[in-house]
Parts: sequence; C-alpha cells; structure tokens
Amino acid sequence: MNSLRTAFILQIHKNPRQVNRFIDQLLSDDQADVYVHIDKRSYKEIYHKILKHSNVKVLENSVVCEWGNISQITATILLLREVLASKKNYDYVCLRSGQDLLVKDGFKGFLSENSGKIFMGFREIKKKDLVGMEINWPKVTRSRYNSAHPFRIYRRIIHDLYQKGFNLFPNKNQWPNEYMFFTGSQWFTIPLEAAKYIIEFIDKNEWYYRFFENTLAPDEWFFHTLIMNSPFKVKVVKNNYLFLKWGGKFTDIGSPVCLTFKDIQQIEESNDFFARKFDEDIDKAVIEYFSNKVGFGGNPDVSIKING
Repeated sequence: MNSLRTAFILQIHKNPRQVNRFIDQLLSDDQADVYVHIDKRSYKEIYHKILKHSNVKVLENSVVCEWGNISQITATILLLREVLASKKNYDYVCLRSGQDLLVKDGFKGFLSENSGKIFMGFREIKKKDLVGMEINWPKVTRSRYNSAHPFRIYRRIIHDLYQKGFNLFPNKNQWPNEYMFFTGSQWFTIPLEAAKYIIEFIDKNEWYYRFFENTLAPDEWFFHTLIMNSPFKVKVVKNNYLFLKWGGKFTDIGSPVCLTFKDIQQIEESNDFFARKFDEDIDKAVIEYFSNKVGFGGNPDVSIKING
C-alpha cells in the first residue's frame, strides 16, 4: 500500500454540498487530510455544512477573499500555517479551490513516482507584463468587473500608459534587483519542505508580503516568484495538472469558465488529475459524473454518453 500522505488545502466560498463531494474524493484512500478555509462572508452559512470527518479540519480563522486582492494570499498562508502547526509528516501539500474536482484516478501514485518535485504552472515575464506589480493599485481598482465599469476602463488606461513608459502611480515598496518575477495559475502541489520554506521566508522577510499588498492579482505571482527565486526552483515541473477552460467573452476574458457535461470528453483527454471550475447551480450532471467515477464515489454506471 502506498503510504504517501497529502494535505489538501481548500479555499471555498459557496456550494458546501459540492465541496463535500470533492472532499469525499480526496479522502478516498485514507492517505490524506483536508484543511478548509471558508471565505469570511460565507463562514456562518457554510461552516456547519462541511463534512464532519476526523481527517477534515475547518479553519476557525478566516478572511474575506476578494478577486485580485492580497486576501487570496493571506488565506493560503493561513492554510499552510495550519498544516505546519499539525506537526504531521506530510509528503505533499496541494492547494485547490472548492470548485475543483478530481477527474482522474492515480494522483497519489503519480506523486509517489515524482517524489520531491513541485507542480506549479508558471511563465517568465517581460518588462511589459509587470504592470500589475510595478503600479500601486488602490483596492477599488483591483476588483473583478464583468462590464465596462469605470475602474475596468481606468485599468486599461493605466496599463496603456505603462506600456508607453509612464508609471503614474509606482509601487514604492522594496524589491531586490536580484529577484526575478514569475507568474501563473495560483494552484499548486508542493512538498512539505517547500511549504516550510515559504512560511519561514515570509516570517523572516516582511518586505516580501508588503510588496504585494497593493498589486493586481498577486495570487498569480506571490508563490511562483518566491519558489522560483529559491533553491526549490530546480524541483519545479511547469504543470499543475489542473484543467481549465478560459473565457473569451468581454465578461469573462482571462477567467476560467464553468465546466458542463459537454466538456467531459475534453477534460478526460487532457490527462489532468483535477479540473475547475464546477458549479452545481450551472450544471449538476458533470459534477455527478466525475464525483461518481473518480475517487470515493464507488462503482457508477460510467456508460453515460459523453456527447449526449
């Protein structure tokens, strides 16, 4: 029996029944614990609906998680600290959202075969890409706007000026010249040693967190940049094995769209272990399909026509 043990850390804000289906999958082989951070705005409503299990820990401390805001990082740090405080000897720590699902079996075996590696999608950036980091963005300008909101237009204007060499509102926080920036999807799977390194680094280097406080979408930069400027960079595999389907409309461009039953074939052909995002209010059938087929669901009738 494979004894590899993983701490799954989840950031959730709605749909507790759907979250519980995901937790069931993660607990399927009794070699994992699940730590859950609930957005403070939903905490009272959701807390008592999350699966009660000896391997599930819901954090008592929570923050309001807002898109494009440092609070996303704060929530992840709270989860990492909870894992380390448990003193359990995990092999891996895996960050996921409450709108994820396992869509393929074998994740634990995969980690065992790749022990010590870090799975985190990232890309190196050019100077023009640093508009989110080198500008001081007031909080009201960092929210998600799905229409032609004045602040969305403001962001475009500031971005265009930056491209032309004008930074009207520079980020004046310290940033060492020897540190390179990296960015990517916020979700990752890292060895416990890397999680320890992250927390120790943050505690010893207060300037690092401070730099990102007023940046735009820092959750897509913070951990990537930290890891890729550390000794752990040689362990990084440029893939987090998470299927995403990106929006192309004005209202959702640059954001993952909700997956539906008609996406099943594409998801399975991707060979990824996880996918997001799912929403039971939009399509329950695709959630039923994967939560029954993969992990803890049992032996369902998987002969459903994928294109039906």
